[in-house]
Amino acid sequence: MTPTHRAPGLDDEAPGAEPAHEAEHEPAHEAEHEPAHEAEHEPAHEAEHEADLHAGFLTDAAHWLRGLLGPEDRVTAAVRRIVDVGSGPGVASCVLASAFPLADVVAVDRSAPLLARAEARAAEHGLTGRLTTRRAERPEEFARLGPADLVWTGNVCRHLGDQQAALRGLASALRPGGLLAVAERGLPPRFLPRDIGIGKPGLQARLDAAVEERYAAARARLPGATSVVEDWPCLLASAGLVPTGSRTFLIDFPAPLDLAARRHLHTWLRRLLDDLGDRLDLVDRLTVEQLLDGDACTGILWRPDAFYLTAVTVHTARLCRPRA
Repeated sequence: MTPTHRAPGLDDEAPGAEPAHEAEHEPAHEAEHEPAHEAEHEPAHEAEHEADLHAGFLTDAAHWLRGLLGPEDRVTAAVRRIVDVGSGPGVASCVLASAFPLADVVAVDRSAPLLARAEARAAEHGLTGRLTTRRAERPEEFARLGPADLVWTGNVCRHLGDQQAALRGLASALRPGGLLAVAERGLPPRFLPRDIGIGKPGLQARLDAAVEERYAAARARLPGATSVVEDWPCLLASAGLVPTGSRTFLIDFPAPLDLAARRHLHTWLRRLLDDLGDRLDLVDRLTVEQLLDGDACTGILWRPDAFYLTAVTVHTARLCRPRA
């Protein structure tokens, strides 16, 4: 498990400033264990703020992918086109563009506002001309995104009914020798001790259970929902690829948290209460409301014991035979 560093700029936000949001708590785009709202329904700045929390992990992952693709002196020249599926506001897209300086990057998402933000972010990072955007959301559309030397996707398959079909579509976008990197699931975020002094101890575990129950119900309602064992190396092999390894990246912001991270947790708890409040008992609902109280010392914006700890696993595989 590889630890990441505190993302740049998170310590610099002054009290009272507006935060820079996923996706996918979904790094991005959607971070792991996101409540029911999906990224296209969130303001773009919220999606970018969440993704920025995971920027350190993305940088570490990009350098790891460089090593998997081959010797350093050959990778830069060989990787000329990257596709980021489920790009959200383009945080991963910009990181990948920096790690592969000769590559053009295509940011792919179903949300037009998030794609617009990806273009703006690319301009802010001096990547205008190297990053383009494209709307797509279905597995059959993924095959038309290629040819690519590297396809990155974060928390996309989990929102599609047939995850195996999604992987086949992503694999179809690869050039021979190309690499598919899939960030799916991982460990849910932890941000509170077991006993927080209000409500019943163990709140975090019960929130996790409510999120997982809601996620399972939502997956069952997806069009073409198909149950599979989420053994990602096996699923990648079934998509016609050769698995090349998995790696877990730790995202660790110890207490005391800076204001930007606290605001992210406040937003996450607010969405969780709106979406899952009916799945919580009265004591837990009242406890979450206390955590959301911006004026109370017990609130998440002020607690000295609040932290942010999660882990993301990236699974990789290569296309080792020519496409027919």
